[in-house]
Amino acid sequence: MGPFLETLLGGLMTGMLYSLVALGFVLIFKASGVFNFAQGAMVLSAALAMARFSEWIPQWLGFDNKLLANVLAFAVAMAMMIVAAWLIERLVLSKLVNQEGITLLMATLGIAYFMDGSGQTLFGSDIYKIDVGLPKDPIFLMESTFDGGILINKEDLYAAAIAAALVALLSLFFQKTATGRALRAVADDHQAAQSIGIPLNRIWVIVWSVAGFVALVAGVIWGSKLGVQFSLSLVALKALPVVILGGLTSVPGAIVGGLIIGVGEKLSEVFIGPYLGGGIEIWFGYVLVLFVLLVRPQGLFGEKIIDRV
Repeated sequence: MGPFLETLLGGLMTGMLYSLVALGFVLIFKASGVFNFAQGAMVLSAALAMARFSEWIPQWLGFDNKLLANVLAFAVAMAMMIVAAWLIERLVLSKLVNQEGITLLMATLGIAYFMDGSGQTLFGSDIYKIDVGLPKDPIFLMESTFDGGILINKEDLYAAAIAAALVALLSLFFQKTATGRALRAVADDHQAAQSIGIPLNRIWVIVWSVAGFVALVAGVIWGSKLGVQFSLSLVALKALPVVILGGLTSVPGAIVGGLIIGVGEKLSEVFIGPYLGGGIEIWFGYVLVLFVLLVRPQGLFGEKIIDRV
């Protein structure tokens, strides 16, 4: 039972991080009705900015306070994501209002490649470190109940708590605020939302800024765990099954989908992997989503589309 609980808790903590990345996809889709291929590039760009500015700012200002450097670097990185959101709306989205979904999809693909390339130009292509003070020492729980206790990584625990808090705040934002309701209206029908006075350009800047903030938090957490390198943009690929499983328009779906896939891939890798040669963790989420799509194409919490003829 001890190894099972240890694996289960590890899967839940990993699942919360998947949910955090998946939220960026959900936010953009709810506001524009398009799947944002640039989300992984946003995570990478935000993490690169955080890592590099935390090194540069103490050199520029002549101090040696790591906490202050991290706070200032986070603020500068967030400002960059807001500027990027404004530029995306001004130069791309405002030109594509009411266009076909495939057009917007290709636009986000172009944004992704541009952000990847510009990130490398501005910040370099080495592996960088983010140190925000998350404890990395493991702890043992329930030692009196199980022989040897349950091993938990403190960094994973703190990261999961941060991700859970942010997910909860975003859920409240969508459900309880006027801006959140306006975002849902824009997602349903751009023209109808404009006809009742919802400023489409301002809504898109807000939602891309919020998605940028989510990408920054996700980038800091993953960068702290894995280091900031260009493979970090591939973390979005791990969140794709989460988004599809939970439903492209559902914030609770992103949470539940992340937990299901996080737990499922950890348990399958530990308990089934030895019999199949390992590697289950890599493809588990995609295979699970394939079976779900066969019976529920809109995902577990997605809105069912009914075409009347």
